[in-house]
Amino acid sequence: MNWSQAISDYQMYLQIERGLSKNTIVNYSHDIQTFRGFLDQIRSNEGPLECSRETIQKFIYETAKIMSPHTQARRIAGLRSFFDYLIFESYRKTNPTDLIETPKLGRKLPDVLSVKEIDLLMDNIDLGHAQGHRNRAILETLYGSGLRVSELTQLSLSNLFFEEEMIRVNGKGNKQRLVPMGKLSKKYILIYINEFRNQQHINYGSQDILFLNRNGKALTRQMIFTIIKRLGNQTTIKKQIGPHTFRHSFATHLLENGADLRTIQILMGHESITTTEVYTHLDNHHLKKVMEEFHPRNVTK
Repeated sequence: MNWSQAISDYQMYLQIERGLSKNTIVNYSHDIQTFRGFLDQIRSNEGPLECSRETIQKFIYETAKIMSPHTQARRIAGLRSFFDYLIFESYRKTNPTDLIETPKLGRKLPDVLSVKEIDLLMDNIDLGHAQGHRNRAILETLYGSGLRVSELTQLSLSNLFFEEEMIRVNGKGNKQRLVPMGKLSKKYILIYINEFRNQQHINYGSQDILFLNRNGKALTRQMIFTIIKRLGNQTTIKKQIGPHTFRHSFATHLLENGADLRTIQILMGHESITTTEVYTHLDNHHLKKVMEEFHPRNVTK
């Protein structure tokens, strides 16, 4: 089995057997292709079935000089997944990455916007053109429902239930979940659909996609990043702002206002509660307030 065949089969496995999204499959494949390029660079003839731990260690050592620990850890995980697949299909008996240590990573707390900063960003959107109303609907949906950027770009009209005020979301691994549609999200989505989206030419194949670009096609992830970055540059906010910032803010503000972690986990589409626990980085003022309100010894007699 050569590398091209192995990678092609692996991609099919990720799509059909594991149900991963296109973006995830691209990222997994990129790590394998990078390793394959390294083998060409050192003129190694090792195929996917003969590849040794020593070769992978050399690859990690050489590329670690130009990679962050997070990228290095992801790359090792990608290679481990690929060789696990070969074992699963009985092509190999051992995984050459098993004894390779992953860099220790600290958990980085995400940037979070305050409610005032959210309002400031919303107020800076220029509603003087059609894209402004679309952008307002985008930001209200990101913050109002805590969507991932990939979930937002794939959001379809047929998955919006205005009467029930719910959105059906296609999340990671093609897993669907229902999330509430915020009041302001609903308001600005309806304005965008009824007053602006229905006035533009819609490209064939994009008729059911909610958010469209000027050419009537689905917005890309990069375009969402660009919209938010430009908007952030127009304000006095010094934080690094992207689509995920609104998702982080959504979860944090829910937690600060009394929502439990289990509910937030369901809304966010997290498989593990451990992922949701990152949002417990509350400030001391909030922690003190909770203690004063709920601890029985803080009740004045």
